[in-house]
Amino acid sequence: MEYRKFGNDFVLRIDKGEEILASLKALCEKEHILLGSVSGIGALSSVTLGVFDPREKRYFSEEYNGAFEIASCTGNISTKDGQNYLHIHMVAGNVHENKVFAGHLNKGVIGLTGEFMVHKIDGSVDRTFSEDIGLNLFEFRD
Repeated sequence: MEYRKFGNDFVLRIDKGEEILASLKALCEKEHILLGSVSGIGALSSVTLGVFDPREKRYFSEEYNGAFEIASCTGNISTKDGQNYLHIHMVAGNVHENKVFAGHLNKGVIGLTGEFMVHKIDGSVDRTFSEDIGLNLFEFRD
């Protein structure tokens, strides 16, 4: 991964073979980003996407391998228990094979290149697990 900083914005190139979430987490740790937004495009060699089942209160994930374009990748950065917490969703597809997959990004390996933007927001928002919902929700503290 290589990146440049412009004010509170970061432009990243994630290289072939690198994992998206690991790269974003490394940026957050190095640049002390506790709150922000993420968007990106690029090409994948593999991706693991999940969907949350509200009845069972758990994620179900599937891994897909092959050539995929990132049609959309968007999400946010917050914290949970003092650690960076990335909540990213992705749509990835292969028009040639007539395949499109979408969901919560669990893992994404860049197949060619990834172009991502991160906007740092000054401040922090933590997350707390909700027994009722089954997810880690934003918690706003004074």
